[in-house]
Amino acid sequence: MRQHITQLVELAKLDKIIDDFAPKIAQIKGRLEQVLAQKEALKKEIEKIEDEIQECELKKRKNETHLQELAQKLEEINKKSTQVKTEKELKALQLEEDLAKEQINFANDEIARLEKICERKEQEKEELKERLQELEQRVEEVKNEVEEELREIENEREKVFKKKSELISKIPQQILIFYEKIRRWAGNSAVVPVKKQACMGCFMKINDKTYTSVIKGEEITTCPHCGRILYLESEE
Repeated sequence: MRQHITQLVELAKLDKIIDDFAPKIAQIKGRLEQVLAQKEALKKEIEKIEDEIQECELKKRKNETHLQELAQKLEEINKKSTQVKTEKELKALQLEEDLAKEQINFANDEIARLEKICERKEQEKEELKERLQELEQRVEEVKNEVEEELREIENEREKVFKKKSELISKIPQQILIFYEKIRRWAGNSAVVPVKKQACMGCFMKINDKTYTSVIKGEEITTCPHCGRILYLESEE
């Protein structure tokens, strides 16, 4: 029976190693997911700037159209000025002309302002595109690194699964069922050592009878408090 206890200890260690692969794989994949997320965020930022440039260009075209309308209005005012008959009509035309010229100046200033904004946005877009290109290269590098690390982990997993399979073939089915039943709720602490006459699963002190049974190792002994399988470490 002592041999079976030793086998269960080894089986529990192998199960823990197998369970530890999952967070390792998640961590490795997380590196790739992180750079992919950065890439997507950068692409969205570029799309946003492109929308802003498009909106800026649209505003500029509207002001240019308004300028053409104002220029035509000035021509009409000039034509009317040759036909005025009274001073009142002349003053009204001058007021209309001044207002049109003021609107022309405003439109020109607005176009100049929008051109600067568009130019700045275009520059930002080009800088972001350069960063995106660098990030795409980084994505490929990380992708290759991750694939290589995952291959290594898969090889390790296969080796551990092979050891587990060989070990299971040597353990009686009844003992395996008992172990798996405890492992369902205890996880990787299904088999724990006894230290200073205490179960290292629940950290409760066990009675002398149970402790003696663990020392003898003639049968599989469980903790009377938590039900975990107990064993005595070699140094004790």
